[in-house]
Amino acid sequence: MDSRGVVITGLGVVSPIGNDVGEFMESLKQGRSGVCFLQELAELKFSCCIAGTPKNFEKARERHFNERQASLMTEATAYAAVAALDAWRDAGLEIPEPDSPVDWDTGAIIGTGIGDMETIAQRIVPMVNDKKVRRMGSRIVEQVMNSGASAKVSGILGLGAQATANSSACSTGTEAVAEAVWKIRAGLAKRMVVGGTEGPSPYTWSGFDAMKVLPRKFNDRPETASRPMSATAAGFVPGAGAGILILEDEQTALERGARIYAKVAGVHVNCGGQRNGGAMTAPNNQGVRRCIHGALQDAGVQPKDIDSISGHLTATFADPIEVQNWAKALGVAPGDFPLINSVKSMTGHCLGAAGAVESIAAALELHHGFLHPSINCEDIHPEIAPFEEKVVRKYTDYPELQCLAKASFGFGDVNSCLVFTKWNA
Repeated sequence: MDSRGVVITGLGVVSPIGNDVGEFMESLKQGRSGVCFLQELAELKFSCCIAGTPKNFEKARERHFNERQASLMTEATAYAAVAALDAWRDAGLEIPEPDSPVDWDTGAIIGTGIGDMETIAQRIVPMVNDKKVRRMGSRIVEQVMNSGASAKVSGILGLGAQATANSSACSTGTEAVAEAVWKIRAGLAKRMVVGGTEGPSPYTWSGFDAMKVLPRKFNDRPETASRPMSATAAGFVPGAGAGILILEDEQTALERGARIYAKVAGVHVNCGGQRNGGAMTAPNNQGVRRCIHGALQDAGVQPKDIDSISGHLTATFADPIEVQNWAKALGVAPGDFPLINSVKSMTGHCLGAAGAVESIAAALELHHGFLHPSINCEDIHPEIAPFEEKVVRKYTDYPELQCLAKASFGFGDVNSCLVFTKWNA
């Protein structure tokens, strides 16, 4: 047995396509879009008036919190808290009483890409400008601090190994998983509650709308707007949600008889340094390929071992470049390229939560032996055409699936890559 092994034993998700793991997986299999028209964005004169946001979240929140408790949390913190408690229970663990002893062996890393712009814009800025600071209340700081979600979750579960938040733009959720793996491998924790969260807010999405990187021509048919790898891709659809995974050292999980979804076999994180074509909003291709190489090396697998890729694939001009980078990093011709799909085709881009939500999809695919479709790519981008047969466009039973690579790339020229392998007990 690999004493450094890290495995996934629990999953929790709040997403545009489902607020629990069962609903989320069924939507993945059905290729169900969670992107909708938002009247609020139209009234605010956004060019892009669609988004992928969790639906009927109040029902999910009632699983764990009463109305008063919910009123003290921002949407991003509530998403993370619900997903974390669902994941904790999914791992077969009991939610402790408030006066229980501290669990010094377990920590939390729950990142966010933008932070809680909604509370800042709707409450803090107006109250400060109106000279009403004394009426702001004593809870405002805990609601807007970037570590608010991990702090909330660690308080409920009594976690003592660590409680922190990372932030690396669209790479946040994937990077959080990597950091938790390192923590467990180093022997500094036996278990980590890890992932990312992002609340819905026009204030968060406004900058992207101003950059003209959101689709403007699909407001009347939102479910077709997120089009990774498509010739008619017109930008990424903004999204929100949270994904939380329970990671455990392999020995601890086996000793308590936990159900294991998959193994996190390899991780790597780097930055292209905004050189050689890399910039604040574009990746250094060498950095991307080095990151993929690093994750494979860490996992001890060869490129030929990768059965499937869960791409970053946002439905922008960068999709063909990403596919080419995967091919060059793996050193394979199109005919030998792994199968590839994109969760964002259904959810939109959940920003700091995206990597964690997509890692949950990867774990479910490995555990249950299937691949979800990438929707809205019936017209493959011409630069991806040589790889067309490798794009998963229909639900596919794949019981032989053994190894899946997941990567995220973000503003700031940051990269992260994970290699998951099937748990064969």
